[in-house]
Amino acid sequence: MKIGTDIIQISRIEKSLAQFGEKFKQRFLHPEEIKLAQKTASIAGFWAAKEAISKALGCGIGRELSFHDIILAKDSRGAPTFSLSKEAQKIHNIQVSSLSISHDGGFAIAVAVLSQ
Repeated sequence: MKIGTDIIQISRIEKSLAQFGEKFKQRFLHPEEIKLAQKTASIAGFWAAKEAISKALGCGIGRELSFHDIILAKDSRGAPTFSLSKEAQKIHNIQVSSLSISHDGGFAIAVAVLSQ
């Protein structure tokens, strides 16, 4: 089992949205993720989630794994889930995973646990 966590100030996301608008969201979110994350706190949570997943995989966001290789969704109960692009899944071979996202007090945090 591997674990990754990330925390971000929601105000950082607010500033990026004010400066770059939709282009900022498109930089790291798929269109379906943009539909899910309508509030700034949710967008910050998605950023933290992708960072936490990359940390659990031990590679970070970069050449081996891009923001767009990580696809966030919600299950039938509204809990966050994720999958990897086909190419990234071939490299990382995730067998089991769990993701938690929360936001409060001006921060968003995410924890990812996975087994390869």
